[in-house]
Amino acid sequence: MRTLVFARAPVAGQAKTRLIPALGAHGAARLHRRLVRQALAVASEASPGEVELWGAPDCRHPFFAECAREFGCSLHAQPAGDLGERMCAALGAGRPALLLGSDAPRLGVAALRNAGLALVSGNDCVLVPALDGGYVMIGLSVPAPGLFQNMPWGGPEVLAETRQRCVRLGLSLVELAACPDLDRPEDLALCPPHLLDGLPLAKGR
Repeated sequence: MRTLVFARAPVAGQAKTRLIPALGAHGAARLHRRLVRQALAVASEASPGEVELWGAPDCRHPFFAECAREFGCSLHAQPAGDLGERMCAALGAGRPALLLGSDAPRLGVAALRNAGLALVSGNDCVLVPALDGGYVMIGLSVPAPGLFQNMPWGGPEVLAETRQRCVRLGLSLVELAACPDLDRPEDLALCPPHLLDGLPLAKGR
């Protein structure tokens, strides 16, 4: 079972930009580093030896090399294209596979293991919904490029549209318990406190 973690390089001003009003550019980048490590730790425990870190805009940032050493994961550059094209290409490198981002720190080992079991038990697709109408993890055991083409990424209708597409494509779908992700300043209230230690939170958050 391949487990893929998608992450951007932790460059101030380019990572977790929607959190900059609450944390500042450098604080948002520091949190992003912690989130990536958290995602890799969970993925490594759930799927030892089969974790892939897919970096953007490429995998040459020193942070990615540090993560590869720390967690024993392989490094890959996200291909060109929009988010859907990049996800589809990464998942297409071999299935069954799970793909998660680095912004859902409450996604745990049990959820990833249950997702993997859903796929090896004969299901085509497995999702962990986000609370905002998207999803924080998707897994596939069959090719399904139709789930990623012309998707309104970042909007509240991604999950509903993915469900509808699964029906149209004849894909069996399993959904696990929903999980919060960290996109906006108000989402920080759902972040595990230890990940925020020492960060410059804006007053009134």
